[in-house]
Amino acid sequence: MNNWVKTSKISYQQWRNPEISVVTFRGTGGDSLRHDNEDQCGDIEVYTTGIQTRNLGKQTSLHPLHNRPTADTFTVEDAVEAIGFGYFQWKLSILTGLSWMADAMEMMILSIIAPQLQCEWRLPGWKVAMLTAVVFIGMMFSSTLWGNITDKYGRKVGLMMSMVWVLYYGFLSAFAPGYGWVLVLRGLVGFGIGGAPQSVTLYSEFLPKKSRATCIMLVEIFWVLGAVFEVLLAIWIMPSMGWRWLLGLSTAPLVLFVVLGFWLPESARFDVLSGNRESAMRTLRRIASENRKSMPLGKLIAEQQEDRGRIRDLLTPQYCRTTLLLWFIWFANAFSYYGLILLTTELFQSGEVCDGLFVTLFVIDRIGRKKSMAMCFLMFSVCILPLYACIGRVALTVFIFVARAFISGGFQVSYVYTPEVYPTSNRALGIGTCSGMARVGALLTPFVAQVLLKTSVYMTLSVYCVCCLLAAVASMLLPVETTGLGLQESCTIAGAQEMKTTSQMSNVSEASPTETSY
Repeated sequence: MNNWVKTSKISYQQWRNPEISVVTFRGTGGDSLRHDNEDQCGDIEVYTTGIQTRNLGKQTSLHPLHNRPTADTFTVEDAVEAIGFGYFQWKLSILTGLSWMADAMEMMILSIIAPQLQCEWRLPGWKVAMLTAVVFIGMMFSSTLWGNITDKYGRKVGLMMSMVWVLYYGFLSAFAPGYGWVLVLRGLVGFGIGGAPQSVTLYSEFLPKKSRATCIMLVEIFWVLGAVFEVLLAIWIMPSMGWRWLLGLSTAPLVLFVVLGFWLPESARFDVLSGNRESAMRTLRRIASENRKSMPLGKLIAEQQEDRGRIRDLLTPQYCRTTLLLWFIWFANAFSYYGLILLTTELFQSGEVCDGLFVTLFVIDRIGRKKSMAMCFLMFSVCILPLYACIGRVALTVFIFVARAFISGGFQVSYVYTPEVYPTSNRALGIGTCSGMARVGALLTPFVAQVLLKTSVYMTLSVYCVCCLLAAVASMLLPVETTGLGLQESCTIAGAQEMKTTSQMSNVSEASPTETSY
């Protein structure tokens, strides 16, 4: 009985009266906590264990108890936790990975065909550089738009639209008659790639809490596979068939994703928030069936919200600090990662990623998301410091190798934290705006890694070192640690730090209305 840390008693009349503020509880995996004699007029005794609490604040639903699970109701969060990780999530992992693989191939291909185009069309250096820059420009301007579309019209809709867009213009690039057409078409490809991070939005909303960090981190492996596959494809295609065939065949993962994408269900969380409760139930039953698990008993409850995907909601007092800090963190990640790549082009592009992932996978659920991001930024800066000295080539390679490992891991932790901290109503937009800021960093870093480097090596290293130190501080200043917390559904339910669980439930106020979740 050591686990039973708090007992609350309320009268049956009070429990049934919607005008009275009460304390309600949600059991693990949607299990109901119900008194055997609830039809009698005695008190209902409710036991709770290991609870996390959060203040609901102002409610916008018509009924005061619509968003509070009772013995006869459950939420999408309850259902996802009850169903757990199984066959459905394995299939979803592969499909999500295909979108990342295609993204990596479309990004990698320009570094492969650029020298060929330069020789064939006698291009000056700045025109070759524009082929890469235009992709990042397209991603920068489109990321927020795709986030808005995904929040307003659905996760599946936004993701499928962006992938079809990339497939169409990526394939057309193979038939470009000249430099101008290649530049325009690759810019349009970049515009579509800006929607690729929305695969994480969809993916995260089907994952239970215990699996979420690990699964999102491991999706990075598909990026590595995409980069390696593109290199192997180039070795096979380029010498005999040329760059046009390489561009055309590189869309193969996108074709596979679009074909298999019709299997994708819409996010049950989005359906509930948009008022399509029946569709959400069908999706949850389908997942339960494929995972061979039981659905929670009772009625699915929801808080419908029409105003979704609004940037101003990311800058409200509740989220403003988080949003601004995350924008800088994503900027610093891309700025440092691509900057180090430009500084060390002789290193194999994907060699460091798995090591970085293993380190962050080990610590992310142990020390938390915030500390994991801070650790990755700090270790990057520490590994940059020896480069100020005249060290040998072997030592230089080792330090750069480790630095890229940690900045890669930090990037993935950002992908874990961001969908966890924003509610369903603005989750896609949150990821989209953060991704857009990352593209700003990717666009600016060549001016440091290539232009400033010619003036001063020490100044260049200092810029990256200071940027990551500031990002480490920003990570620790984030107001919410999301480790072990469920995904929020609506902006009207505050996801403040008071959600964080404590071992002593005596600190929980019995006077204010609360929602409790495991």
